[in-house]
Amino acid sequence: MDEKLTKLIELSRELANPAFNLAILGEGNTSADCEDGTFWVKASGSQLSTITESGFSRVQGKRVLELLDDRQLDDAGVEEGLKSSLVDSSMSKPSVETFLHALCIYEGGIKWIGHTHPISVMSILCSKEGARPFTQHIYPDEIVGCGEMPAVVPYLDPGLTLAHAVRDELRRYLDKFGYAPKLILMENHGMVALGQSPTDVMSISLTADKWACTLLGTFTMGGPRFLTGQQAKRIETRPDEAYRRKQISMES
Repeated sequence: MDEKLTKLIELSRELANPAFNLAILGEGNTSADCEDGTFWVKASGSQLSTITESGFSRVQGKRVLELLDDRQLDDAGVEEGLKSSLVDSSMSKPSVETFLHALCIYEGGIKWIGHTHPISVMSILCSKEGARPFTQHIYPDEIVGCGEMPAVVPYLDPGLTLAHAVRDELRRYLDKFGYAPKLILMENHGMVALGQSPTDVMSISLTADKWACTLLGTFTMGGPRFLTGQQAKRIETRPDEAYRRKQISMES
């Protein structure tokens, strides 16, 4: 079996570990850049917890990006287009979120992606607050683990419509910060962890869950006491934190 696919299967099952409360049943999807113009992405209907080789599709990145530029595609056109992107036509149909994965890989320079629906994160994203509590920081480790700022998109129909919004937000983020986000928060939907390794994806996902749990706890005690922008920037730029971030992201 392809080594990258083997690691993607391992990552997918770990994300679906019941102990983490990140995804259940058919929720979530994952992908990995093959670095040859193609990438592996979860097939439609597969479950992360039990996924095997047959639960993934290998698609042509260029073809997926071409579909993104076709504003006339309806649901049937999207389905046929995704099938046409397969490297091997015998593979299962790719997830409708394949567009999102292609954008993050080819415009953001991301190598590994994990999209999940943690209970803690969803509790906030589905509230009247939406993603707003995540736009300020409350403690150092969430900055180290999830970056200076998450990217945020409102709820939109999954698939092409959502992908267009993600593309706009990704480009805005890249223009502002000069690098891709580690975390995308999609209101009323879920989150996307963007990494350079499977370890990155797990670290970001688990840190985001702890961040959300901590935020929820603060709201029972009068509300969050946010760090100042200067304090948060200092944590982001400290040499020792950069070293710790590097150590965390290294694969074992």
